Amino acid sequence: MQYSFNLVLNNEEDTQNLAQVLAQHFTAGVIYLIGDLGAGKTTLTRYWLQSMGHQGAVKSPTYTLVEPYSIHGKDIFHFDLYRLNDPYELELMGIRDYLETPDALFLFEWPSKGGDEIPKADLIINIEKSEDDLARTAALSFSSEALQQALERRFA
Repeated sequence: MQYSFNLVLNNEEDTQNLAQVLAQHFTAGVIYLIGDLGAGKTTLTRYWLQSMGHQGAVKSPTYTLVEPYSIHGKDIFHFDLYRLNDPYELELMGIRDYLETPDALFLFEWPSKGGDEIPKADLIINIEKSEDDLARTAALSFSSEALQQALERRFA
């Protein structure tokens, strides 16, 4: 069954709270982070990784395409496909090697640029800026009933 959840992120604390819930329910799988430049995709990723126990900096992999992390033995790969000109570039950079990592978490910013080179998402997060750029709206789509219940408990 497919679930969806929408919430307003009025500040970074709201984003941090969302990341904490997500980190409890998604430690492996494929995540799509969709939104305009400056919408908060990397900010959400930073709080997500911190919620999983990451201590260092979390930078946007805009120029490197991927930033790998290992948190308590868990492999996490943060991709930013914004600068990709052709999905085939992912094949050339060895994306299959990353995707073969067992039980890993894959976070893809700008997944539409990855075409068929990236797997289907287990969780899609679409973040939109408000007209005044002060708040964000996050629309989540997923198939986990447990995540749906956790989001309702935390944000309803």
